[in-house]
Amino acid sequence: MTMNASGTPETENLRVGVDVGGTKIEAVLTDAAGTVLASARKAARKGGDEVVEDAVAIVRQVAGMRFDEVRSVGIGIPGLVHRDTGRVENVVNLGIENLELGGRASGMLGLPVWVDNDVNAAALGAYGTLPDRLKHGRMAFVNLGTGLAAGFVRAGLVERGDTGALGEIGHLPVDPNRMACKCGQRGCLETACSGGGLRRMWPVADPPLPDILARADGGDGEAERVLGIALHALADVVQIVAQAADPSVIVIGGGVSRAGSPLLDALRGELRNREASSGFIAGLRLTERLRLADASIPIGALGASLIAC
Repeated sequence: MTMNASGTPETENLRVGVDVGGTKIEAVLTDAAGTVLASARKAARKGGDEVVEDAVAIVRQVAGMRFDEVRSVGIGIPGLVHRDTGRVENVVNLGIENLELGGRASGMLGLPVWVDNDVNAAALGAYGTLPDRLKHGRMAFVNLGTGLAAGFVRAGLVERGDTGALGEIGHLPVDPNRMACKCGQRGCLETACSGGGLRRMWPVADPPLPDILARADGGDGEAERVLGIALHALADVVQIVAQAADPSVIVIGGGVSRAGSPLLDALRGELRNREASSGFIAGLRLTERLRLADASIPIGALGASLIAC
C-alpha cells in the first residue's frame, strides 16, 4: 500500500493473471507496472465447474491479504475464446465444450474478469521479456505445452483473427505419421511434437523430451526414431509460422521448451538439413529467428495479467 500526497493510504492498482493449462494452473499478482509480486501454482482438473473453481481459488491464493487491492483479473485458457463475453469453447484437453468462464469467475470474485486464449496471453508475456532490439517487428510465439498453438504480437499488441482461431496450428492435419488426435482428426501436428504427443510416444519418462534427447545422443534407436518424428513436426511448425506470418522473431515456449538448448540445437539441425536441399528455405534464415522463452518467468500468467484492464 502506498501513501498519497496528503499522507493517507491509497490502494495500488493490482492485477492477477491466471494461466490455465492442460495439466497445471499458474497465477501471478502484479502491480500497475507489470512487476510480479507473488506467484502460485496448482494442478489442473478437467471439467468446466472444476476450472472455474480452481481459477477463482488460485486468484484468492496468490492475492492473499491484498485481495481487496486487486482491481481486475485476466485468464488465459486454451480453446476458442469469445473475448467480448468471456465464453470459451472446445477446450479439448480439459474436457470443456462450452463454458461461461468470465461471467462465472467474475460473479464469484466480485471483480472484472477478462478472458483470452492462453497462447495469446503467453505471447504477450514473452514479447515483454524480449530485449528492445528484437521488438521492431512481428513476434511469433510457439507454445509447446500439453497442446500446440501459436500467438503473434506486433508493437505490443496481440494480433487476432476474425473468429479467434488465429494460431491454432496444432490441429493442422499434415503430419505424415497420421496419429489420432483428440480433436477427431488424424495427423495433427500436435500429436507429434506437443507435450501430450511426446508423452504418448515416450511414456517411460516425464518430462519425456530431455530423456529422448539424451538417449538419442547415446545411440538409442527408438529414441532416435521418436526424436525424428518430433523434430520433423516442429520444423514444419516453424516453416508454417514463418511462411504464413513472416515474423522477425520466433520464440519457442511452453513446457516442452524447458528441455532448453539441446532442443533448440536439434531443431536448428533439422532446419539446416532442409536448407541444404532448398535454396528457398535457406533464404528464409529460419535458424536466425529462433529464440527460447525464458523458463524462469511464468509468461502465460504474466501475459494474462496484462490483458486485464
